[in-house]
Amino acid sequence: MAEIAIEVAYAGPEGQVVLPLTVPLGTTAWQAAERAMAGLPAGVLPDPGRLGIFAKKVATDRVLEEGDRLELYRPLILDPMEARRRRAKRGA
Repeated sequence: MAEIAIEVAYAGPEGQVVLPLTVPLGTTAWQAAERAMAGLPAGVLPDPGRLGIFAKKVATDRVLEEGDRLELYRPLILDPMEARRRRAKRGA
């Protein structure tokens, strides 16, 4: 069976990780996320609703292609609109 080379990336307070993986042709985004779990920082669990490829959100069933960088996103700490309001209030 043919294989493709991809990367799985995660960045968070636990650290930043970019894992190179070789996966079978036809592997989905979620399957790759599951394969990468062993190389992620302790306590980090991928969320099926927070996956992307090169900064564009994708569904779990998206089939990966050669050279894709699957990104595992973490939940937002603060709503972006609330952050903007706080900055505007401070005058920054």
